Amino acid sequence: MNFMADTGHVNCSNGERCDTGLPHVAADKQNLSNGLAAVFAVIGVVSVIMVAIGGFQFIMSQGDPQAAGRARMTIIYSVIGLAVAISAEAIVAFVIGKL
Repeated sequence: MNFMADTGHVNCSNGERCDTGLPHVAADKQNLSNGLAAVFAVIGVVSVIMVAIGGFQFIMSQGDPQAAGRARMTIIYSVIGLAVAISAEAIVAFVIGKL
């Protein structure tokens, strides 16, 4: 994967190639898919870690209703984040597959 880009060129009014100074990025579907898959994988790992932290907090709440409620919300939000990451990856895969 090459993330280095050369500067973009356009044809000037006299027919010669002019340097715009703007980067020319040659991204394709595979690079986009790989990059987004890495982002979604990181989100998934963070979500699983947060579920484990919420479970630990729940165990350590020792019957305190406020601490147990915070731990429960941590778990719920982590599971929602994991579901959103999985859904987003499926949607991106579907859209890239249609291109």
